[in-house]
Amino acid sequence: MTTYKPSTRRLVVVGSLNMDLVMRVPRAPEAGETLTGYDFATHPGGKGANQAVACARLGGEVSLIGRLGNDAFGQVLRDGLIAEGISDDTVGSDDRAATGVAMIMVDDAAQNRITLAPGANAKLTPAHIDAQAGLFDGAAMLILQLEVPMPTVLHAATLARRHGCPVLLNPAPATSLPDAIWPMIDYLVPNETEATLLTGIIVTDPASAGEAAKRLLDKGVRNVLITLGSQGVLLANGQGTEHLPAFVVKAIDTTAAGDTFIGGLAAGLAEGMSLSDAARLGQRAASISVTRHGAQPSIPYRAELNS
Repeated sequence: MTTYKPSTRRLVVVGSLNMDLVMRVPRAPEAGETLTGYDFATHPGGKGANQAVACARLGGEVSLIGRLGNDAFGQVLRDGLIAEGISDDTVGSDDRAATGVAMIMVDDAAQNRITLAPGANAKLTPAHIDAQAGLFDGAAMLILQLEVPMPTVLHAATLARRHGCPVLLNPAPATSLPDAIWPMIDYLVPNETEATLLTGIIVTDPASAGEAAKRLLDKGVRNVLITLGSQGVLLANGQGTEHLPAFVVKAIDTTAAGDTFIGGLAAGLAEGMSLSDAARLGQRAASISVTRHGAQPSIPYRAELNS
């Protein structure tokens, strides 16, 4: 697979910041059912913030562009970024919207079910991206997800390409994408559900992932990495495909596993690793993440990957 040669290890993340309200349950409740859970906790989350923290813990130098409410949850999330060495200067405060919240149920099979109230995340506009345009100069990569408005995502990708900054898109939550964004994407990282929605091919294993990846490459994407949970990751680009088996671990909570994978992938690419080696770094980090509870609390530090 190809090797990306960055000029800097600095990564720019544009995305969401949420407070996660997490309940452990034996199983998902049926419609109209009240189910007693095991415990409840609040954790810093949001796909943008999770991926920024993962990049920082796994070796990247990170700037995060996002929005928080001017409230107690927002202050906790802001303090958390600072504690990770991520500047909060590019994270605005909104007096008219609350900080985003995610309600998460994690069952005994380690599967999660998530609902979002985007709050201030929905107020992130192209103008906010323009105000931070200097961050794209010389950056190793822009990392995007879909928990902020699509026009803002598209604008950030356009600005990054204008500055010669490669673009990684994690198309989550799953939704269709505008035609204009496909040729701007250097690295597309969907899971099985997202790849299925984007291609119409039901992705269940490496073979079907390979078919979906080909269809995504035909849209103009340069590299596709489809994450397959316990079946590993399928890499594809113009040079061919490669399947990387998963690390074998006992998962207890898959929240933020995908975000952790992306953090390791991006940090590895920013260091000049091959695509395969960077993906293995992401897989190793994610294999530790799923053995812990919570989103950001589960994300390992680089030193833990060799312990």
